[in-house]
Amino acid sequence: MASSTPIQMAEITESLRIALLRADPALSRFDPLPRIFSFDDFSRGHCGWSQLVGNYEDTLDAMLPGYAQHSSAMISTLGHWDAGSHGGMDSSYALKIATRPKPGAQNVAIKRHTFRKRGPIRFEIYFTFKPEASELKLSETDVRSIGFLFDLQGGDRDSDSERVMPHLRFLNAENGKFLQKWQYKRETTEITPLGTEDKTVSHYHLAPEGWLDLPDGEQKLCYNEIPTKVNWSYLRFDFDLEKMQATGMQCNDRTFDVSGFEPIRIPAMKNLWCMLNFCLFAETDVAKRAFLYVDSICISGDF
Repeated sequence: MASSTPIQMAEITESLRIALLRADPALSRFDPLPRIFSFDDFSRGHCGWSQLVGNYEDTLDAMLPGYAQHSSAMISTLGHWDAGSHGGMDSSYALKIATRPKPGAQNVAIKRHTFRKRGPIRFEIYFTFKPEASELKLSETDVRSIGFLFDLQGGDRDSDSERVMPHLRFLNAENGKFLQKWQYKRETTEITPLGTEDKTVSHYHLAPEGWLDLPDGEQKLCYNEIPTKVNWSYLRFDFDLEKMQATGMQCNDRTFDVSGFEPIRIPAMKNLWCMLNFCLFAETDVAKRAFLYVDSICISGDF
């Protein structure tokens, strides 16, 4: 029997990898790149997701107001008053990111990594969002936005190191009106020095100013008929760490053109080399808490 060629062996290896993934109920819902970097199933706990604490020096009062409003992410059964709890997509628990009950309030959860090689990465999640079910009405425009961002920086010996921050949000509603579209950011707020030792700076990159519409980014997501029901949605975002450019995005059955997408780019900071951070955020439009729930996350790469 003739031996297999390198191309045939690569095809066999890829077929075996896909077969193994599809045999695993937890992973078969995702389409990861060859190396799974992180798999977060929140029935196992927080899986490294924590509160995004703002920078400070000497005193907590130095923290910028945007960060001071943040609180810790929680593990939740999606409890509600009429049926007890909804639970996660296939377990009892999901990650819950809850805002304060104040119009425009935001909350952010973060997972912190570093990378060992620049290459393609893929971020996949199953998510849903709701306002707090404190009224007997649908309240479908009470959540202003939900979204995610990466916080990246090159290596200490890279000649082109900079801090790169892709941001994407689903702007659900504003001032009580449905908008239902994806947006991105190219600019952050002013970088503010903190303290007296020239070691710490801060900038609130989730400020409401500067969001731009993603081309053909309008999308209607499933939002059920009473304020306690939820349906899970799929999201995928692809990014190339070598070129520091977005390469793809999908939400449910829609794929989006990211060829014109530009992330926030600022000068590299002196202690953030090879940073590979991921954030999830929620924002409320009314004096009611907004909830972003995440059932599971798969972060993968081709390196």
